[in-house]
Amino acid sequence: MVFSVPIFSFWNLDGIVYFFADLGFTILGLFAFFHALAQRVDAYTAAERMTKPAWLGITGGGAAAMLLFSPGGVGSIFWLAGLVAVLVYMVDVRPKLIEVQRGPRW
Repeated sequence: MVFSVPIFSFWNLDGIVYFFADLGFTILGLFAFFHALAQRVDAYTAAERMTKPAWLGITGGGAAAMLLFSPGGVGSIFWLAGLVAVLVYMVDVRPKLIEVQRGPRW
């Protein structure tokens, strides 16, 4: 007897969600690191945020944690800490850097 295994199964849905969440947030972490790398040093002080090396360490460490650990695995707390670090940069620091370098949006 031949058994066929469906490609999509509701039993495997959580694994699919974890995979795409891990992939998407890891790409976001790498984007945040390279965005922090591309900004000018004086923009961080003008935006009244921490220094550029500090944010490079935070976003680089966050991206590395998301690359090394998975959201459903043993080190998921490290993955979550990396995600929070990257999201703080993306939500708080990045818009302020863009505003300082380009001026306010009208």
